Amino acid sequence: MGDVIDELEWRGLISQSTDLAALRELMAEGPITFYTGYDPTAASLHHGHLVQLIVMKHLQNAGHRPLALVGGATGLIGDPRMSGERTLNESEVVAQWAEKLKQQISRFLSFEGPAAARMVNNYDWTGDLTAIELLREVGKYFRLGTMIAKDTVARRLASDEGISFTEFSYQLLQANDFLQLYRRYGCVLQTGGNDQWGNLIGGTELIRKAEGKSVHVLTTPLITKADGTKFGKSEGGAIWLDPQMMSPYAFYQFWLQTEDADVERLLKVFTFLNQEEIAELVSATAENPRDRVGQKRLAYEVTTLVHGKEKADFVVAASKALFGSGDLFALDGDTLLEATASLPSCEVKLDETTLIDMLVDAGLEKGRGAARRTMSAGGAYLNGEKILDEEQVVSAKDVLPGNLVLFRKGRRSMAVGRVVS
Repeated sequence: MGDVIDELEWRGLISQSTDLAALRELMAEGPITFYTGYDPTAASLHHGHLVQLIVMKHLQNAGHRPLALVGGATGLIGDPRMSGERTLNESEVVAQWAEKLKQQISRFLSFEGPAAARMVNNYDWTGDLTAIELLREVGKYFRLGTMIAKDTVARRLASDEGISFTEFSYQLLQANDFLQLYRRYGCVLQTGGNDQWGNLIGGTELIRKAEGKSVHVLTTPLITKADGTKFGKSEGGAIWLDPQMMSPYAFYQFWLQTEDADVERLLKVFTFLNQEEIAELVSATAENPRDRVGQKRLAYEVTTLVHGKEKADFVVAASKALFGSGDLFALDGDTLLEATASLPSCEVKLDETTLIDMLVDAGLEKGRGAARRTMSAGGAYLNGEKILDEEQVVSAKDVLPGNLVLFRKGRRSMAVGRVVS
């Protein structure tokens, strides 16, 4: 097996590190134990966490032992943000979210074999930690000047809102996590996002001072688009991994909309395809951009990784059918309902509602006159079929599984009609 550090570097998954040469040497000597932390500040992980899960999987595939830490304690506080103070969530809510995150994380790692992953919760060693113990055993190793100088803290201190002592103290708890995992499991590496660099370094410093040992940190870069803008927002907000918060169909469509200039980088970061496969996809995308070969493979691979092959195959079939290259009537009702959940919609009464009615009611056209012009120009479709007759009503033969009809204006403006009695 090749050097996993080389693999991560080629994929653009390493931004900062404490001592990459020393880490290489340590890994060459044998498997190490490493950890990544996930705070339950929401009911689901999102695409940013997915980057960390992928790094964990690369390291585990190379034979190293993962510790997946769910922050049952740190999630009660929340990591300081640039945008301002977090709202503290109720303990019961945080505990529920922690369980959901554990379930999500467990799907990405193997919990068997010599490199078996282990799930840990920092509430186990933080929940009963007294203020005196925290100050004596952790706080004494921290210097206020260093804590204040950290980027997020410095910016918050300079803002009108400032920063609470609660969030300011977060870095002590995260550093203590590394110390506890070092003592309990021999953990010598922490991975995380580049925005966590200051907190991660706090852990290495604590272990150096408390134990006299050197440990390591590895961070991933912020994933950006080719134009330098931040990657990872959909019309509905974050790119959630929970299918209840973002349907597999919507998830697939998000990746399918990737710009050509971003395909190569996102294939490297978010898939496990090798160099040759990615090179072929990038070349095919450049030669025939309209075919979107790279985007389709990216969307399929990431959807399979997050939701499983069966769901990925369903959404591919639904995607093809919705845009005219597949049989809509062959899809099951659940898949159609899921695929159309975020589309504009309207109610349809059989033998009464026309396509003109639906185009207006769903907001695809501003008025009946505009709808008629679209239809006369050949731009109105019902279930993928072009409709020219303004008086044609929806009948039982038009109803798809799930009690739906699909209609669109042009190639991309699609909506769904929900049949009512």
